Amino acid sequence: MFTITIEAGFGDIDGLKHVNNTVLARWFEQARTPFFRFFTPDLDLSYEKWKLIMARTEFDFLGQLKFDLPIEIRSYIEKIGNSSFTILQQAWQNDELKVQGKAVTVHFNFLKQKSVPIPDGIREKLSHHLFSAVQ
Repeated sequence: MFTITIEAGFGDIDGLKHVNNTVLARWFEQARTPFFRFFTPDLDLSYEKWKLIMARTEFDFLGQLKFDLPIEIRSYIEKIGNSSFTILQQAWQNDELKVQGKAVTVHFNFLKQKSVPIPDGIREKLSHHLFSAVQ
C-alpha cells in the first residue's frame, strides 16, 4: 500500500462546502505515481519511454469530504493480469472511508500501439501491494 495525505484547497470546494467529486480523479491519479515508477522510474513522459495507458476508472462516493481536515489516499493493487493491473484506491477522512475507486491500467507499447505482458520483476513489485496481502 502507498499513502499520501492531501489538504483540500479552496478551489477544491464546491458550493455545498465539501470537496467536489471531480477533484478525486486528480488526487487518485497523483497517488498512483509510485506504481507508475515501477514501469518508468524517471517518469519520463516521452512517447518512447512511457509504458502505461488507462483503460478504465470508477468511483464510489460513500460520504462527503470536508475542507478543513486532512484526507489520506490509500492505493493498493487489487488484481494483476497478463498485461493489465487494477489499482484500488480509497480516500479516508477522520478515520472514515469516504471514496473508493479503481483504475485499470494497461502495460502498453505506444510505438507498436498494443498491450504487452507485464515483466516478472514488475509483477513481483506490484504483488507486494495486493489489497489482500496488506489487510
